[in-house]
Amino acid sequence: MIGFQVRGWCPDAWRPMAAGDGLLVRVKPRLARLTRAQLLGLCEAALIHGNGLIDLTSRGNLQIRGVSETGWRALVERLIALGLVDADPEIEKRRNLLVAPDWQAGDDTHRIAGDLLTQLAALLPLPGKMGFVIDAGPMPLLADAPGDFRIERDPEGRLILRADGRATGAPVAVGEEAAALVRLAHWFVESGGAAAGRMARHAAPLPDWADGGAVPAALAKPLPPGQHPLGALLGAAFGQLDAALLADALPVEARGVRITPWRSLLVEGADLHAVGLITDATDPLLRADACVGAPACPQASVETRVLARRLAPLVSGRLHVSGCAKGCARAQLADVVVTGRDGRFDLAFDARAGAPPAHAGLTPDALLALFGTD
Repeated sequence: MIGFQVRGWCPDAWRPMAAGDGLLVRVKPRLARLTRAQLLGLCEAALIHGNGLIDLTSRGNLQIRGVSETGWRALVERLIALGLVDADPEIEKRRNLLVAPDWQAGDDTHRIAGDLLTQLAALLPLPGKMGFVIDAGPMPLLADAPGDFRIERDPEGRLILRADGRATGAPVAVGEEAAALVRLAHWFVESGGAAAGRMARHAAPLPDWADGGAVPAALAKPLPPGQHPLGALLGAAFGQLDAALLADALPVEARGVRITPWRSLLVEGADLHAVGLITDATDPLLRADACVGAPACPQASVETRVLARRLAPLVSGRLHVSGCAKGCARAQLADVVVTGRDGRFDLAFDARAGAPPAHAGLTPDALLALFGTD
């Protein structure tokens, strides 16, 4: 039996989470975008109040690591002044919004997300991990991303409202998308969905107005590192950034930076340039997920990322190295899954963290030997 503590909530700035290296403070930039000044200010805050490490999350958020309990409040005040955190903790808690990162000012994704942000006060309280997805670009990108109430397109290009876990959605009128999302969230609460915790686990029949037969359009591939019409897209191994290196490397011409759900940065108006970031779309680390592991996470019994760096070039598909069975770095299946248990590793295939192993209790060297290393 692999033990870990399941938390039914995600951290934010007002409710940080304790980790092995200090408090974890999540920052949710509006539309997943920071101006140059905001990013430099956040890097400075991470160096002053944290340990200088910043995580990118699958929800397009940032996490400042290593914050002390005595320094937390000063950090929050600095983030409020930067416009990255809402001064109202309740509004900040509700601002769980994932947008397609290639939005442009005035397009449907930008418009709908802006409308939803103005209606957050009307939301009923939702379980802590729930959120909204706005994927209204010409090519859908976020069908595999975490979210409960979604705006997408069908193959004919119409906007649809879809409840996560349902294969189809209902067409929604232009200008009514945000209101429809709020209405669906209210229905979720009023129909007892809080007991299920997530939309995909809520078995109640949808109301007629949200239960349509519109099939979402085919999912496009995630945006790869390289040049992009908006600038340069840079990958971060395991989604971790060094605040000092990032601040020094940020090009002066960068107008802003967007956080993608694939743990990468889209640097607006910049040429391909990076220090410690991934510019090659074929880099095997782009196919590897690994949590922070021990000692930074108290639930992990093993180090994860050194092993993942050694193992990634040997794995042709998706690799997931998890410090425990919780699997924080990746919720989906992976081709190769390595799970820490009591200081050793279990190996499984086409599975999630904690799955019954094909090989159990391996040392790092024994694990690597299974993939052909000496």
